[in-house]
Amino acid sequence: LESPHGREVMGVLLFQDISVIPILALLPLLSSPDIVTALTSDSVHAPEHSGFLTGLPGWASAIITLGSVALVTMGGHYLAKPLFRFVASAQLREVFTATALLLVVGIALLMDVAGLSPALGTFLAGMVLANSEFRHELESDIQPFKGLLLGLFFITVGASIDFHYFAGHWLLITTLTLLLMSVKAVILWVIGSLFRLRGTDRWLFALGLAQVGEFAFVLLSLAVQNTVIPESLSKILLLVVALSMLLTPLLFILFERVIIPYMVQSQSKRADEIDIKGAAIIVGIGRFGQVVNRILRANGYETVVLDLSAEMIDTLTKIGIKAFFGDGARPDLLTAAGLAEARLLVVAIDNQEHTLQIVKYAKRVRPDLHIVARAYDRIHVYKLYDAGCDDIIRETFDSSVRAGRCALEALGILSDDAEARVKAFVKLDQQSMRKLAEVYDPDIPPAENPAYIAMLKQVRDEEVQILQIVGKGHPSQETIG
Repeated sequence: LESPHGREVMGVLLFQDISVIPILALLPLLSSPDIVTALTSDSVHAPEHSGFLTGLPGWASAIITLGSVALVTMGGHYLAKPLFRFVASAQLREVFTATALLLVVGIALLMDVAGLSPALGTFLAGMVLANSEFRHELESDIQPFKGLLLGLFFITVGASIDFHYFAGHWLLITTLTLLLMSVKAVILWVIGSLFRLRGTDRWLFALGLAQVGEFAFVLLSLAVQNTVIPESLSKILLLVVALSMLLTPLLFILFERVIIPYMVQSQSKRADEIDIKGAAIIVGIGRFGQVVNRILRANGYETVVLDLSAEMIDTLTKIGIKAFFGDGARPDLLTAAGLAEARLLVVAIDNQEHTLQIVKYAKRVRPDLHIVARAYDRIHVYKLYDAGCDDIIRETFDSSVRAGRCALEALGILSDDAEARVKAFVKLDQQSMRKLAEVYDPDIPPAENPAYIAMLKQVRDEEVQILQIVGKGHPSQETIG
């Protein structure tokens, strides 16, 4: 959800769900049993249904549908808040959860009684709960049910597949599915281009939404019920919907195995034509690498920036910073970026394996090259240390140290004294990391490595003893007072 394509996909999915409401209202207006009967030899009739919409003309059904939606939405908006406040006053989490589930099931049943879709009712209930001030508490309470019900939904998707019918019409159904997904992917590609999605983001946007939405099951059922389409056609379309969902994971495999390598290869000429050389090569220009790049350039050092995000490259180009698209783990690209002449290599990507791969290759080719690498955690630090990396920066270590200094000051330690204690801690941590890296064994989990555990206890004891000595030499504000 934090990526550009993730936000765009979520926006489209929400719009699709909301668009179901007017579609459900318009379906009764499309009812035409005479036309349907003329198009098929099947006898088409509306199934037995006990809802209020039975026997009503299309326009009346449409009005009742929209009115029911408006009633649930407005009623929920004004009644949900006092209801949940009353329930929350009991301070019983179980009652709170039960009330939320009761509201969802109740609205779904009311919709069913009115002759509408229970799925639409649950969607409207979700909208009502999302607008409540208790939304975060509700989301936390309902979370355990999410995976269970999502699994149940896909079980029903699988159960809806009529394999005997599919076996007899597999060519037609497969062709329709592939055709539908292809057309939808092309449309999404164009939309992504209009909204300035680039590179892999545009591909993921198009492929991630190429399948048919889950509300299609509801719409097809109501379409048959309202004699909009014959049941024989509905059988085919239901299989198309289910098959498109089953094929979606294959599209992501296609993206990873085919599209990404192709895009990297297609950009290789541009990447190999790097026409500048700098004192430093920076691989990765995300939130970590950006800061490093700004500091170096502000101090007069030329940098060669490599990144796999086409969007980031375009952004840097617009603000006057020359950057190059490409995978920094490729030896030929590092060579083209000036690995032989550079004085510094900064590896700022968040891929642990690629970071290790780049460090190993660079040290093998240029043992004298100074390498600064971004590490994910302690285990990653040990691996980079073993690979010969010179400076290893844990992603959150420095910010955590600053937070620790603020915590000391909040507890009464003077600012200069807190700084001294934190500097002592950082120095001790660096020393302990080297000692632990020497006893770390990649083939043995740290918790099962006796030498590692013994060394960890030793450095922790030393850390406490030394920091207590440092602390005695730097009194707190309370002591001074």
